[in-house]
Formats: sequence, structure tokens, C-alpha cells
Amino acid sequence: MKRIIRLMLRMCGLIVLGVALLGVVISQPTFRTNNLSGESVSAEKLKEHVVMLSQTFHPRDGSHPENMGRCADYIVAHFARAGAVVESQAIHFQGRQYRNVIGRFRVGQGPRVIVGAHYDSCGDTPGADDNASGVAALIELAYLLQKTPPEQEVELVAYANEEPPFYQTDQMGSAVHAKSIKGQKIKGVIVLEMVGYFRDERGSQQYPSGVLKAWYPNHGNFIGVVGAADQGEWINAVKVGMKGATDLPVYSIRAPAMLPGIDLSDHASYWPHKIPAVMITDTAFYRNEAYHALEDTADRLDYSRMSKVVVAVSAALRTL
Repeated sequence: MKRIIRLMLRMCGLIVLGVALLGVVISQPTFRTNNLSGESVSAEKLKEHVVMLSQTFHPRDGSHPENMGRCADYIVAHFARAGAVVESQAIHFQGRQYRNVIGRFRVGQGPRVIVGAHYDSCGDTPGADDNASGVAALIELAYLLQKTPPEQEVELVAYANEEPPFYQTDQMGSAVHAKSIKGQKIKGVIVLEMVGYFRDERGSQQYPSGVLKAWYPNHGNFIGVVGAADQGEWINAVKVGMKGATDLPVYSIRAPAMLPGIDLSDHASYWPHKIPAVMITDTAFYRNEAYHALEDTADRLDYSRMSKVVVAVSAALRTL
């Protein structure tokens, strides 16, 4: 009987050790942080962009190409005002034309980092968090790059056609862009996908697996860096660059694409081309119950914490 008990205890110990090691691999804990950033972003400006995209240009999906064009023009104007070299990338689908908007800083200065966000929304939903928040962050990031130019080339891309019926087809804006840069010298890609919704209540954060609750907060008050299992180095580099730049907590997850949510945005378009790509996110439907719903409105977002996401991404670009 004692032998059986000892054997069971050893097995339990091995299981606990295995779970702990799995947690380390997935969450990549680190004590490394960046320095506190001296940059700032106006919460009011972020709200202004979100309202423009989610209300003035509503609806902005594939069946409303005129509004999609107005969104693109709005982004072009801000990228140009921020001093970027701006160009458009055409996407043709069933007789309609859409476009990615590209803004480049420090063109030709070494392997570049790409930061992107899709500007369409799902059907007739306002899409304030999904993904007017990401585009607003992208626009304000452009102004930060204007104030303090990066040492390397940074390319900002506002993608058309992330949502259905384009999702996971070669007509996704990010798929078109990824194909166009295949073979070029790219350090990596950062995709901003829903970055404006935060909650402090206990139990406000959910996960695709209950096991993850052992390693991550149950409060929806952090920003996440999400990537594939084989991209740990890029995930960790982006996370370390963001951590400490503001007081906003930053967590990361490195997991197989089969885990629900890991590949659900434009970053996955770059993986087939062997380009490292991560998603910066408030975790979408694991926190925001208004995901792909009419309730995804501008008044529900936390623009103060959203501004910290922009500052953190800007700080990371200085370290990558």
C-alpha cells in the first residue's frame, strides 16, 4: 500500500511539473521590461477616430464599398498628415474595388516592422472595438512616429476585407499584402485587433480553455500579445517591448492555431509566408460580449487604457 501511495504521489508530482512547464512555454513569463515611456496619446483623439469610423462611416463592410472608400480616404489623410509615404493597394472582388492603405516611415532603413489593423466591420455592426479601435490606434501611432522617427523602417497598413465573406480567403486585405511582401526583409508583423475594451470586475475575463485560468488574470484589465506556437521569439520580443512602457499589464500566449482565437485575425495571413506575426488584442469575445453585435459602440470603450496600448506598441517598435 505504501508503495502504491508513493507511486501515486510521484505521478501527481510529474503531472504538476508537466502543467507548470506547459504554462511556462505558453505564457512565456519574463521579468524583463522596457523603460517607462515619455510619450502620450490623446484619449479624445482616439475617441474621435472611433466615432468617425463606427458612426459617420457606418456601415463599413464589403457590401458598402462607398463607405469603405470613405474610411480609406480618412486613413490616407491622417497618414499623410503624419508625414508617412502613403500608397494604396487595390483589391478587386466581384466587380468592386477595395484597398489597403499603406503608410511608411524611414523607408529603406533596414529590415522593416509592419503594424496593421483592419478597418472594415462585420455586416451592419458599428464595430467600435472590432476594429475601429485598432485603426484609431494605428492612426495615432503614425503621429507618434512623426514626433520621434524610428531608427528602422516601419510600415503601417490599414487592411480592407478582414470580415466575412472575405475572411480566410485570398481577398482578405492582409492576405493580399502578405503575398505582396513575400521574400522581402521583414522583421515581423504586429496586428492590432480590438484594443479598446477593458473591465476590472472579477470574472470578466474568459479563456478558450479552463486550464489557462491558472496562468492568466480573471479580470479583463490587460492587453494580450497572441501568436503561434512556433513564434515564441517574436512574441516575447514584442511583449518585452510593451511591458513597463506604461502601467497597463501585458500578457502573451504562444499556442497552436487549433486553440480557438489564436489565428482569428490578419496576423495569420503572414504565417504561410514564414513571416513572424502577432496579434495585440483585448481578447475579443473572451472579454467583450458585444463582439460582432450591434452593441459594439463607441461609448463602451476605455480610451484612456487604449491610449496606453498605442504608447506601448510605439515603445516596442523602438526595441525590435
